[in-house]
Amino acid sequence: MTTIVHEADASASALDGARVAIVGYGNQGRPWALNLRDSGLDVEVCVRADATRERAAADGFSPRDLDAASDADVVCLLVPDDAIPGVPLRPRADALVVVASGCTLAFDRIDPPCDVGMVAPRMLGPEVRRCYEEGVGFITAVGVHRDVTGSARDRVLAVALAIGGLRQGAIELTARQEAVLDLAVEQALSPALSRVSQAFVAAMLAEGIPLEAVLTELVLSGEVERTYRLLRLEGYAAQLEHHSPASQYGQLARAERYAGLDVEGVMAGIVAEITSGAFADEWDAERDAGFPRLAALKEAAAGPAVADFERDVRRRLGETATP
Repeated sequence: MTTIVHEADASASALDGARVAIVGYGNQGRPWALNLRDSGLDVEVCVRADATRERAAADGFSPRDLDAASDADVVCLLVPDDAIPGVPLRPRADALVVVASGCTLAFDRIDPPCDVGMVAPRMLGPEVRRCYEEGVGFITAVGVHRDVTGSARDRVLAVALAIGGLRQGAIELTARQEAVLDLAVEQALSPALSRVSQAFVAAMLAEGIPLEAVLTELVLSGEVERTYRLLRLEGYAAQLEHHSPASQYGQLARAERYAGLDVEGVMAGIVAEITSGAFADEWDAERDAGFPRLAALKEAAAGPAVADFERDVRRRLGETATP
């Protein structure tokens, strides 16, 4: 049975007297550092001499070089996964190394000879801070990858507690389970949703519906976003009752028409590339080459022309429209 833990299952005392090093001060590093400090922990930020170091100093930290993290009791590696293997880290035998994603552990990119755990917020980095400040917290995936000292789980849960990651409950997962789930959402689900949206836009344009009206239905009105919010807060069955009878019938009666599409087969193939480690190898090769394919893909999908079009639409429609 899946283990779900809450604040009552953790104790902040597991980190009494501990010095916590935050490696990286970006999307996750900054929120973690601020949340941990506000929870009363002794936090030091270890970063390269760049703009992130300046921001850490502006936030009241006394940033140190990356290798200084090796002296800490708890080391939180919060740089991108592809950069983690290059961090000059030599943790003590009694230290705890924490990652915010299971990828580097699941695919053997790092193997610290000490306690190793995962605290993976199911939340974008800036929202980790905002949810902490609002007191609502967020759901987290937590797990122990290696327990050398016998205190790994207590310390991992204490870190999750301190960043606000147990307020809505945390799911215990292995690093591999978290990595496969996270990568599958990005690679198997998100592209499928994008392709469905593109097909819908094409179908509507063929019927003479203005593009601005189609984008309003999909994004600008906020209706889809708020429907998913109701799905999160109330569940599928309850939110369905907020739709008209005609909407309910149309959704349910037409669903089976998509059953013949090989969505499952495509997804299974993508997931197989993840679980075999093929994607991890592909991403390492892309990193080593200087990310040329990523740059080309972003240019095609979200380049200046797309950004200019989106800004123009939002000037005319939505919350940022100017009459």
